[in-house]
Amino acid sequence: MDMEHGTEALKASFDLVSRQDAAETAIQVLRSDVDEVKARLDRVSRAAARPALGGTSSDTEVKSFVDGFLRRGSETELKSITGAVAQDGGYAVPQEIDAMISRQLKEISPIRQLAHVVQVGSGGYRKLVTSGGTASGWVSETAGRPETTAPKFNEIAPPSGELYANPAASQAMLDDAAFDLEGWLANEIAVEFARAEGAAFVAGNGVNQPLGLLSSPLSLAGDAVRPFGTMQYIGSGAADQIGPSPEERLIDLVHSVKASYRQGACWVMNSSTLAKVRKFKTADGAFLWQPGLVDGQPNRLLGYPVIEAEDMPDIAAGTFPIAFGNFKAGYLVTERSATTILRDPFTNKPFVHFYATKRVGGQVLDSAAIKLLKIEA
Repeated sequence: MDMEHGTEALKASFDLVSRQDAAETAIQVLRSDVDEVKARLDRVSRAAARPALGGTSSDTEVKSFVDGFLRRGSETELKSITGAVAQDGGYAVPQEIDAMISRQLKEISPIRQLAHVVQVGSGGYRKLVTSGGTASGWVSETAGRPETTAPKFNEIAPPSGELYANPAASQAMLDDAAFDLEGWLANEIAVEFARAEGAAFVAGNGVNQPLGLLSSPLSLAGDAVRPFGTMQYIGSGAADQIGPSPEERLIDLVHSVKASYRQGACWVMNSSTLAKVRKFKTADGAFLWQPGLVDGQPNRLLGYPVIEAEDMPDIAAGTFPIAFGNFKAGYLVTERSATTILRDPFTNKPFVHFYATKRVGGQVLDSAAIKLLKIEA
């Protein structure tokens, strides 16, 4: 009996040791599994932190818009595009393409380069502008402070209209993966927008388009007596040219602008007028024109930069070929922030039209900041 009890006790001890070994083995396996899971999670998190080979999510959005909607007209690809509008009105382009259009507009459109540009959220934009400052006075330490005259407020509501471009590409071009649809479309829209803007900012009539510089009310009166919103001009001294002393007329035009506005002022004229102005000389034979001495530095006339705007009129009787002033303070451009595009593959088969629209407005903001030269005796 004692031997049997001893054998059973020995077996029990062996079983206990085996169970302990099995438990330790199981714990090691679990630890190994936990370590492997942690390593996998770490790899996943590092992969998520790295940018995708195809670019950022924004790049993916642009690619989806270009390849899905523009090339194939697939509306399902627009689910990631924000700012989509009703189908019959088109779709808002991604910010990257819209920024490309805006950048080219600034490079091409001369008035837009100079003017004060405001992004608006709706078609109607209003701005209050004061004419004259708040009155003040001198008093002693203990004297009363009577009320001073308050400034007069004037409301600016730039006329606006729908600016559109409607370039077309053949379906074969769109099917060609090598065709840079994004760059082509942005360039076509920007060029057309810049052409239409340039004409409107100079001579727009304010009916479904901006009110241009030359379409604003004009007067010979000075700043102190001229009504708000009316621009001043000076005569050229000759019926069909700038003369008889061109340099004196140009100097008069410069100094008709207040000194505070002359900081940052420039000349605006077309290339035909500029060709004649470059030949003007002072009494001692020196040219008024001063070419830029450094690459990228603008050419100057009487010390101020010259900007060429081909929509300005030529020198002729009764025209206003030259403007001078601070356009940043003097002219306001308003625009809706997004360009919308409607894809039209049906109107002109086999061509696909891309009807792009943008709402743009403009008006003289401060009529004292810009002055004009009129060709008159």
